[in-house]
Amino acid sequence: MFGLKYLPDVTTLQLDKDKCTGCTVCTIVCPHSVFTIEDKIADIVNRDACMECGACAENCPEEAITVRTGVGCAYGIIMGAIKGTEPTCDCSSSSSSCC
Repeated sequence: MFGLKYLPDVTTLQLDKDKCTGCTVCTIVCPHSVFTIEDKIADIVNRDACMECGACAENCPEEAITVRTGVGCAYGIIMGAIKGTEPTCDCSSSSSSCC
């Protein structure tokens, strides 16, 4: 599914390269090929493809990855589909907690 993108620049995905040991688990569990391993360390190569499912953070043995699940792009796309509107994480709204 590499190439699939959600909303640009809204994902909460973070990678602490200082904690990463290059185990490759993130590259295995990520359904959208967000990660790659370069020089024995994980790297985020497709941030906007992250759907914030949390598989990478949940499975990272070094706790080098963090992501808030149930927010951001996936939320925006689902709510857009329900409301019949364009996908948006609605960060301009003071009541929104997606970003």
